[in-house]
Amino acid sequence: MVEKASRRHESATHLVDIAIDRTSRAPIGRQLYFALRAAIVAGRMPAGARLPSTRAAARLWGVSRGVVVEAYDTLLSESYVVGHHGSGTFVSADVPGQAERKRRTVPARSNARSDISSAARSVIGNLALDPPAQVPFVTGRAEPDDRTRAILKRIGHRHLDALCDHYRNPQGEERLRREVVRYLAAARGVRCEPGRVFITSGSQQAIDLAIRTLIDPGDTVAIEDPSYPPARLAFTAGGARLVPIPVDRHGIDMGLLTECGENVRAVYVTPSHQYPTGTVLSMARRLALIDWAAARGAWILEDDYDSEFRYDDRPLAALQGIDEHERVIYFGTFSKALLPGFRLGYLVVPTELVPAVRAMRVLLDRFPAPFHQLVVADFLNEGHFSSHLRRLREAYRASRDMLVALLREQFIGEPGIGIEVPMQGVHLFARLSPGFDDVAIAQAARRSAVTVLPISPMHLGAVTSHGLLLGFSALHHEDAAPAARRLALAVLLTRAGHG
Repeated sequence: MVEKASRRHESATHLVDIAIDRTSRAPIGRQLYFALRAAIVAGRMPAGARLPSTRAAARLWGVSRGVVVEAYDTLLSESYVVGHHGSGTFVSADVPGQAERKRRTVPARSNARSDISSAARSVIGNLALDPPAQVPFVTGRAEPDDRTRAILKRIGHRHLDALCDHYRNPQGEERLRREVVRYLAAARGVRCEPGRVFITSGSQQAIDLAIRTLIDPGDTVAIEDPSYPPARLAFTAGGARLVPIPVDRHGIDMGLLTECGENVRAVYVTPSHQYPTGTVLSMARRLALIDWAAARGAWILEDDYDSEFRYDDRPLAALQGIDEHERVIYFGTFSKALLPGFRLGYLVVPTELVPAVRAMRVLLDRFPAPFHQLVVADFLNEGHFSSHLRRLREAYRASRDMLVALLREQFIGEPGIGIEVPMQGVHLFARLSPGFDDVAIAQAARRSAVTVLPISPMHLGAVTSHGLLLGFSALHHEDAAPAARRLALAVLLTRAGHG
């Protein structure tokens, strides 16, 4: 309980109210000291003002006399107050920090954002900086089973002494890079060797590292439209000029990309599972994209963010694996396949880019922390990853099927809502007809403790699709069923409000 002491002035003390929070873990003496210091520095207790005697102050603020003595002694030692023997304690005429505060006091600017970089201005307000709450349908969740958690704990204990007394390889631990190469070759058809792999703090750092290495401010970058917002904003923050290329049911429109008159430096794609629409880039367009990049001298940035979760067929081969011209830069992550808290991803680059990417990596964080790398390296090397993925796929397939059934039950007879069964990934795309406002629906759902992502704001060009993204990883029936009903009610209320 916070108690405020209301009191009368003692002569000309000009004291302010003092708040003591008795539930705080901070000692009461420190609380009193900080409150008095703040009042003095702010000028609410001016120079020469007399503080009450320790006995009077104890009564005034409802604390012990010893607490007051402690606070006063600290203020005396830091020259905020001075003591005159036989007269009392007074605010110092030369308060530390007060002169500096006065010098810093300038008229308010009309635009506070003029003090920050254009890169920061491009991101503020466009990206959720706080992690989403663990509520139904939120994306980006992972739920390894107890067996996987037990194995990771056992391996982690093995590497508790992974602290090092020297700088490590900026590309990451070679043991993990070797295992990543083996895994990507077997599962994704990626062609590389450990010397071309960089271990990163998730795929977002991999994207940032590629941008820093390849893109100058003002360079033109083509990007799928709609696209993954954090990737789009990373390009914008890097100073790129973005050209949106629409996506249809076969992936990025190669006709429009080819006709683009701009000198395109790079193109960002999610070919195996387009974010957010879920389409797959056809083989004809894959080959056309590679030929286009080779002819233009452009780079293809392939984000393979959830390739581990292909439910009804074998995972599609990566674009990088069929590139004979070495124009593809490949990103991946362990965040969805293991745990986001590991903060581990990987970047595979052509041989000619390795020196430049190494140099830029040193400027970021010099080298990734070894502990998590060594744990994941052993997890892969000992064969745990493949069996873990099999169990996770089955669990996520069941969650997917449950969510599809619940949504179809709620929206039966509603022709404007298409519930598409995803063949890959950990989120579902519910397509809406143009008569629906997906942003308003998402806002209404959030008020009901349901998180869905609207698609329309993910467009850079003309909005050609409306819909909602719903995550189904780590989704349980006891949460999903009532959440589906709340989502249906949000859709109903939103339509009624616009009718």
